[in-house]
Amino acid sequence: MSVVTQEVMNVKTMFWIAAICLLCAGAASGQHTQARSASEATVARDASERTERPNILWVTCEDICPNLGCYGDTYARTPVLDRLAAQGVRYTNAFGITGVCAPNRSCLISGVYPSTLGSHNMRCTTRLPDSIKCFSEYLRRAGYYCTNNVKTDYNFAVPKTAWDENSNRAHWRKRQPGQPFFSVFNFTVCHEGQIRQSDAGFAKNTARLTPDQRHDPAGVSIPPFHPDTPEVRRDWARYHDLITAMDYQAGDVLRQLDEDGLADDTIVFFFGDNGAGMPGCKKWVWEDGLHVPLIVRFPAKYGSWSPGEAGSACDRLVSFVDFAPTVLSLAGVEIPPHVQGHAFLGPKADEPRKYVYAIRDRMAERFDTVRVVRDKQFQYLRNFQPHRSWSQFVSYTEEMPTMKVWRAQAAAGQLNAIQARYFQPTKPVEELYNTAADPHHVHNLAGDPRFGEVLDRMRRECREWMLRTHDLGLLSEYELERRSAGRTPWDVGHDAQANPLERLLAAAAVANRMVPGDMPALLELLRAGDPAVRVWGATGLAALGAKARPATEQLLAATQDESPEVRVLAAEALAHVGRLPEALPVLIAALQHDSAVIRLRALNVLDQLGPAARPALQAIQQAKPQAKGHVQDYVGRMVEYVPEKFPP
Repeated sequence: MSVVTQEVMNVKTMFWIAAICLLCAGAASGQHTQARSASEATVARDASERTERPNILWVTCEDICPNLGCYGDTYARTPVLDRLAAQGVRYTNAFGITGVCAPNRSCLISGVYPSTLGSHNMRCTTRLPDSIKCFSEYLRRAGYYCTNNVKTDYNFAVPKTAWDENSNRAHWRKRQPGQPFFSVFNFTVCHEGQIRQSDAGFAKNTARLTPDQRHDPAGVSIPPFHPDTPEVRRDWARYHDLITAMDYQAGDVLRQLDEDGLADDTIVFFFGDNGAGMPGCKKWVWEDGLHVPLIVRFPAKYGSWSPGEAGSACDRLVSFVDFAPTVLSLAGVEIPPHVQGHAFLGPKADEPRKYVYAIRDRMAERFDTVRVVRDKQFQYLRNFQPHRSWSQFVSYTEEMPTMKVWRAQAAAGQLNAIQARYFQPTKPVEELYNTAADPHHVHNLAGDPRFGEVLDRMRRECREWMLRTHDLGLLSEYELERRSAGRTPWDVGHDAQANPLERLLAAAAVANRMVPGDMPALLELLRAGDPAVRVWGATGLAALGAKARPATEQLLAATQDESPEVRVLAAEALAHVGRLPEALPVLIAALQHDSAVIRLRALNVLDQLGPAARPALQAIQQAKPQAKGHVQDYVGRMVEYVPEKFPP
């Protein structure tokens, strides 16, 4: 083969190689283009799907009952929220889990009862098991942008994964284009602490109110349990003024939603975090402490999920434990199996519930245990510490002018029977109210034979609910802390040995009767192997007061119990039977205990003793908290005011 021929063949070969390369490149280019187009289509589809998922906005506030114009309150001045209700649905039977913020917020964010999580005591600190998340975490995993402005107060540390933004600057506006959002805006202007603030501070908070929006104290409707005094009228008028101020703030957020062109894509919730921020309302679990406004507005594209026409009312029973699964249902996110609430809206909405439930446990520096069941007509309360007065001194509440005059008139004997009831030294084991006929819960029907069937039904439901939810409330707070070492309170609750609930219910039933004839049974409880049961035996003997004198020797022995809580309760009982010299050293020793809960227990007993506790003054002053924490703060409060009862 000649060189020329070889060169020709080489050229031909190179030509074909080049041609093939060009063809391959073209194919590759086509494939790349196709891939890019497919990717872009996927992104577009995903974006489209995201826009089909609703945005969800929570506008919340603090410490109000349904005292809004749209709920029929003619004294109220709430034009923004009235307009929202006219565009949405107004729920008439929405209730918190308790009468105070922190346990409620724990329930709202988790969809689990605080008494199951161990977050039931006011400003305690619990831990969540790994299997339980804030519901916002599930929304974030599903692509939602989640913001909280600004309060958490969950009774547990806020997981870093709970929110994209969690601050007073948090806003949906920082999300990615087309990304759905869940945003919370919480307004504190109507909090109970704002009612009693200085005139200057109050004027600042209500600066936007027009003269005709100011509430004249002369026109206020006073609940029957409050005395009619200028102080009470002023506080209730201020309460309504602050609701109007909050109405303006709600309007600001809704206007931003309109300005951003998002109203047609956003489901709006408005609700309060507990009942009215007034004495005898907030912190308690009667109607005025639990009943909250709830308004939900649906844009047209999600109108099929609405329970009624715009401007209508819905009487469905709704509980705070239902809010988490409801939002997940609306967002199309799977509801985790641990969630105890029932979705009331969206594609996964459940059948309407027959009952809602509520709890009251340690309230700030005071110990109590109450469980509540409510249907659409009746409310039932089971008091597990009936020997503790409704009117236990809670320092924060006592700063309210209404509380000061109410207590002063009680001491002076100037109250009528309904107003004075709050100050009775004990409370009934059971309460039953016809909420329709008696919205302020002043007539207890528990002893009326005409309502015996209702009482029995509600009593059974209360017990069954406590068992079904693994209620931790009959474990004393100290025992719960001790048994939670190395695990979570949730784990303790689901451990029948660590939380022997049926046995604790039986023990509490004996302790709560406050009948001297039960003393043998109480002494048997005091000898039980489980300290949680012994606590109830000691509680029952302390509740008997001077009638526990026949058990003096056993109580003296109980001051040596391995449980510091049993020792404190035994000392309380000894003080009641006239053995103060033996009781005081036990209480003084408890003031040095490592647990702030035990110190708080001892301070509660010393506070009961009043001037008789003066020999413990130095020990009380030395009990000032050395560490940080809410319970430590409550100890500090009591260290300050308990000695005020001592003579100079």
